[in-house]
Amino acid sequence: MASDSVERERTWLVRSLPDPLPAGTPVSQGYLLADGDVAVRVRRAGARRLMTVKGRGTRSRTELEWDLTAEQFEALWPLTRCGRVDKVRHEVPLGPRTAEIDVFAGSLAGLVLVEVEFDDDASMDAFTAPDWFGEEVSDDPRYTNAALARDGLPDGHRSPTD
Repeated sequence: MASDSVERERTWLVRSLPDPLPAGTPVSQGYLLADGDVAVRVRRAGARRLMTVKGRGTRSRTELEWDLTAEQFEALWPLTRCGRVDKVRHEVPLGPRTAEIDVFAGSLAGLVLVEVEFDDDASMDAFTAPDWFGEEVSDDPRYTNAALARDGLPDGHRSPTD
């Protein structure tokens, strides 16, 4: 069954990882379509398998998501020619919210992003990032997972700790 909603999130490069960093979940996601207007991906995160369709946008966009069986995921995975992303996701509580820290691997090794999701635009706009967050890249479409899978690291990208 699909769940549909508007995803509201902000994204930052990570200045420094919180200590201790909680255990993470390995995530592999591949894109069936990633053309800038629509991204269709399949994701394996721990035991969960999902298909997600996201519309155009950076901070707010349409998101539809379906659970997949392991067999459905395995049938779709070879079709992810638009690119793949491997990362470990760590969840850090931030009061009523959760910071999702993605530590990328493979060709994106060295990239660490943190995302925070919101229920509404007002809370998204009012959020003040903690000191360990770095530069905000919410409005930079080069830092969406679909663009990273398709294009790799943005030209001139430097880790905040470089």
